[in-house]
Amino acid sequence: MHPFQVSSLPTTGTTSHGFREHPALALLDGYKSIDAARIKQIHAPMLRLSLFSDFHSATRLLTAYSLSPHPNLVYARRVFDQIPQPNLYSWNTLIRAYASSSDPLVALLLLSQMLHCSCFTPDKFTFPFAIKAAAGLSALKVGSALHAMAVKSPFHSDVFVLNSLIHFYAACGELELSYQVFEKTPQKDVVSWNSIIAAFSRAGRCDEALELFSKMECGDLRPNDVTMVSVLSACGKKEDLELGKWIHSYIEMNDIPKDLILINAILDMYVKCGSIEDAKQLFDKMTERDSVSWTTMLAGYAKAGELDAARRVFDSMPQHDIASWNALISGYEQNGQPKEALALFNESQLSDVRPDQVTLVATLSACSQLGALELGCWIHAYMEKNNFNLNFHLTTSLIDMYSKCGDLEKALHVFKSVEKKDVFVWSAMIAGLAMHGKGKAALDLFSQMQDAQIPPNHVTFTNILRACSHAGLVYQGRLFFSQMQPIYGIEPRVEHYGCMVDILGRAGLLEEAEEFIEKMPIQSGASTWGALLAACVLHKNVDLGEYACKRLLELEPGNDGAYVLLSNLYAKTRKWDGVARLRKQMKDTGIKKEPGCSLVEVNGVVHEFLVGDTAHAQSEKIYLKLDEITSKLKEVGYTPDSAQVLQDIEEEEKGTKERALYLHSEKLTIAYGLISIKSPAPIRIAKNLRICDDCHSAAKLISSVYNRQIYLRDRYRFHHFKDGSCSCMDYW
Repeated sequence: MHPFQVSSLPTTGTTSHGFREHPALALLDGYKSIDAARIKQIHAPMLRLSLFSDFHSATRLLTAYSLSPHPNLVYARRVFDQIPQPNLYSWNTLIRAYASSSDPLVALLLLSQMLHCSCFTPDKFTFPFAIKAAAGLSALKVGSALHAMAVKSPFHSDVFVLNSLIHFYAACGELELSYQVFEKTPQKDVVSWNSIIAAFSRAGRCDEALELFSKMECGDLRPNDVTMVSVLSACGKKEDLELGKWIHSYIEMNDIPKDLILINAILDMYVKCGSIEDAKQLFDKMTERDSVSWTTMLAGYAKAGELDAARRVFDSMPQHDIASWNALISGYEQNGQPKEALALFNESQLSDVRPDQVTLVATLSACSQLGALELGCWIHAYMEKNNFNLNFHLTTSLIDMYSKCGDLEKALHVFKSVEKKDVFVWSAMIAGLAMHGKGKAALDLFSQMQDAQIPPNHVTFTNILRACSHAGLVYQGRLFFSQMQPIYGIEPRVEHYGCMVDILGRAGLLEEAEEFIEKMPIQSGASTWGALLAACVLHKNVDLGEYACKRLLELEPGNDGAYVLLSNLYAKTRKWDGVARLRKQMKDTGIKKEPGCSLVEVNGVVHEFLVGDTAHAQSEKIYLKLDEITSKLKEVGYTPDSAQVLQDIEEEEKGTKERALYLHSEKLTIAYGLISIKSPAPIRIAKNLRICDDCHSAAKLISSVYNRQIYLRDRYRFHHFKDGSCSCMDYW
């Protein structure tokens, strides 16, 4: 039934003026609760009876179409166009509707049309609606022009106009301009305060947001529920539980009405502050919950590493939207369970939930952890097929995925295909080049980044210094580190100092590296002493290595890596009593070495191997292949480095020293790769720990004997084994 043709409204007793008197017309005044179908039913007889000459009725219909809970802007525009001489109220109504729509540009076009084609000038309602549209488009120049126009109008000090400008400048990232407008607002109302507090809170300037709240609270205006949502958000971002609890008490003591939005904000604050117990107590007391409540609680458990509890919350939800799937997938991915995260992604695909940017970023990160190139390529193809906008977040994730999965060419292709690159895109590509040992290429890219006038950040410099470390570029590393503060205004953090120690240590400048740590203007961290300890292992400096290990364990007493590195140092220098002593210390303190694990992807399936693994379905074939490999390598002069067995303190108990080396996870993974991956495709492996010297030597020989390329990513970098050599030039 076409709404312009038929109506269920009775027409008895109507005349050319009677429709205005009909009781049904009064329904339009209830547009805030009336549904769209009913509005159309009222619209139809108006057309049939040619009542658009009745300006009052047409305007009421325009308002109903424009401002109902589910506005129909197509019909609203048709009604507007049929009004012979729309007044300012009509213009404002349509501008307001479009300003709140998914296409706010139309609101600005309507304003332009009004200014050029009518006798009206904006009033105190027009300005806020148009400024809201400019905010929705982040159109700084347009909004600034509207501001200038408002200043020259009689409404230059109107609080509604000024409040809209406070919001507009904040939405455009111009927080200082937003604050200037706030300061100049002569009669601030609650909305003024709420707008500026929310602006600072959203921008992460939480202390200033809380200071503004304190000023508001000391004045004549009483904070409301909207105020408290922004204040709680600031507490959550600061992870200040004590203050968050005080704000919660303040809400209770001042009888501030708690709708579901505010309760969810309290819940979110507890989650962000890491107080899962407080969050659970509040969640259990909630008589009403929406998807935000459920997802917040789910994310809280995931953040706390309680993945089973997170899954129980997910399974208890009345329905699953994309936000809940994202919280669960991200939770598993961020807690080091990428296989489970990808399984959840596959599960979500079976439901009718379309992934969004957050889903794809999490799944690409899971692929990165696993080295799952084929699945990562599938996700990239899915994005292209479904016309996902390749924004900065997705671009960065794709570059990171391809780099960590060993396909640097595809990472570079993604990088070059993006016209506009932000600092994170540049930094991700620099990181990719760095981990593949292409230090000079990374520095060249940094130079291009400067030419493009993209200011570097902390992450950029971490990646640049790592590039220098992996490539042995000591001079360049010193230079970049020295330029951070004076040239770029970036104060070095502990990770940057750690990179410098690594650069100096790898180059054999151990005393300088130690002195560098001792003179640090900030507290040294585990990364700095760990880098020095690793360098001592490389250069067999026992005394300094013991000192570095002591300092590292003072900071992190349970750091198993410190024991393993010192054990490696003792083993390399044949200090077996030191190895035995460390082994006893670990047993006495209950510290266990992280088990070695290697992954390889075959036909889109990731296969995992532990030390001495026999759980794989093709285990028998793998060990037969390993016997063949060992035999062939010995024919070309391979001798197992038996000292290396003591890098894995517990592994010598598996058999002879040579047998222990034979069982290393990377060797099992290479053997399976040779069985399952057809030549000339490379074998791509991801390992959770540093590759040992013996496996490194064996991999070089395997690449030559079997004429295969092997890309192995360990904890520190990539190793490209080809024709008997490695891209790291034995410098890792």
